[in-house]
Amino acid sequence: MSRKIIIAGGGTGGHIFPAIAIANALRNNDKEIEILFIGAKGKMEMEKVPQAGYKIEGIDIAGFNRSSLIKNIGLPYKLIKSFIQVRKIFKNFKPEAVVGVGGYSSFPVLRFAQAKGIKTFIHESNSFAGKSNMILGRKAVKVFTGTDGMGKFFPAEKIVVTGNPVRIEIANASVSKAEGIRFFRLDDNRKTLLVVGGSLGAKTINEAIDNGLDDLLAAGLQVIWQTGKPYAETAKQRCDGKDGVWVNEFITKMEYAYAAADIVVARAGAMTVAELCVAKKPVIFVPYPFAAEDHQTVNAMQLVNKQAALMVKDAEAMQKLLKMTTELAGDEQQQEELKNNISKLAVTDADSKVAGIILEILNDKKYLA
Repeated sequence: MSRKIIIAGGGTGGHIFPAIAIANALRNNDKEIEILFIGAKGKMEMEKVPQAGYKIEGIDIAGFNRSSLIKNIGLPYKLIKSFIQVRKIFKNFKPEAVVGVGGYSSFPVLRFAQAKGIKTFIHESNSFAGKSNMILGRKAVKVFTGTDGMGKFFPAEKIVVTGNPVRIEIANASVSKAEGIRFFRLDDNRKTLLVVGGSLGAKTINEAIDNGLDDLLAAGLQVIWQTGKPYAETAKQRCDGKDGVWVNEFITKMEYAYAAADIVVARAGAMTVAELCVAKKPVIFVPYPFAAEDHQTVNAMQLVNKQAALMVKDAEAMQKLLKMTTELAGDEQQQEELKNNISKLAVTDADSKVAGIILEILNDKKYLA
C-alpha cells in the first residue's frame, strides 16, 4: 500500500517552491508515494503546484490583516469553514503524515492533523518564526529550519537545521552567463542588474527603479526587471522603446536570470536569500518592512553581518538604492568579496535532508505523533 503525505501551505513563491522541492525529494526516495497539496483558494499555489505535476485541494482561508482590522471580521467564519473542508479532505485521502511549509493555509491543516494524532512536520524558512508555526511546533514531530538559532521559537529537541530547499533547476543550474544574456536578448558587453521583488513584486523597489531607470542605463547597466503583476503595465510603458531593459511581471526561468546577473536588487524573503547564496551573486537587499515580525530584515541582516550582502531600508530606498547600485556595479573588489562570502552560505541539499528524515521517522515505529 502506497504511503500518503499531505503538504500544506503557500501564498507566495517563498512557500510554494520549497514545498515542491520537498515533494520532489520525497518522490525521489519513494516512487510509490502519494502526495496531495492543500492551499488557499485563489492563491498562487493553485496554479504553480499543478504545473509541477501535483494534485492540490483549495480551502477557504485568509490570513490576519494587519493593515485593516475591519477586513478580519470574516476570519472566524473562514477558519471554521476551512476546518470542515480539511476534515473532508483527510477523510478521503487518509494521510500518514502532514508537512507544513508556512502560509496561512498550513494552520488549519496541521492543527487538524495534530488533533487526530497524525504525524506533523514543519519547515520554517525564515530567521524569525511565524506565530502559527510557533504554535504548531509544540506538537510537531520535527521542525526543519533554514538557519540556526531557532531555539527561542521551537522546542530545541525538535529542531533540525537543514537550510532552505532551493528549486532543483537553480540548485543544479549549469546555465552560462552568455546563455543567460541571450535568453533575455541583452548585450554581452554590459553589466547586468537583476531586480526581483519576490513572486508578487515590490512596490518600493519598482518605484525606485522606475525613478532611476535612465540613470542606471546611462551608467552602462542593463536591467532584468521582474515587477510582479500590480506594477507590470506601468513598468512596460516606462521601458517602451528603451534598449537594455527586459521587463515582465514574473520570470519563469530564474536560473537564466541568475546566470545573466552581475548584481542583484531583491527583497529578503527566505527563499530569495537561499537562492542568491546558491547563485553566488552580489546583492542589495531591500527587506519588506511589513512582513510578520519584520522577518525579512532579520533574514537580510544575517548576511549583512557576515559581509555577504548589502542592505537598504525600504523607507530609504527612493533616496539611496540608485546610488548604492551604481557604486556596487563599479566596484569589482566589493563584488568579489560579497560573492565569496555569500557562496559560503549556500545549501543545495536541504530538500533531500528534509525528505530523508521524514521517511526515516515514518518507518520508525517508536515515533508517535
